[in-house]
Amino acid sequence: MRVLFSSRAKHDYLSDALTLLSGWTREGEQIRRTLVIDDTQHAALTERVKVVADALHLRPEISRRADSTQIRVGHGSGEPLTEGEVLLAARIEDAYRAVTEA
Repeated sequence: MRVLFSSRAKHDYLSDALTLLSGWTREGEQIRRTLVIDDTQHAALTERVKVVADALHLRPEISRRADSTQIRVGHGSGEPLTEGEVLLAARIEDAYRAVTEA
């Protein structure tokens, strides 16, 4: 049996999921994370994120600034954050742990 969720319940579910992702901040309909990693770790992280993002058909924004990597997930065009985007953020956290523990 399928259960239908109202948009309010879905929003609450995503908000709850986001609270489990430490370091991520919400900016409207996007979420953002800044990671202090070196160039080698940035390259490894970017490759891992690309694989997951391709599987989810999503395009996060990843940029390098000085000694940090900035990541944005979400459309930012008034479209609500999706379950897939929150899942991508969780997988980015997994990739971040993997490249920094190596």
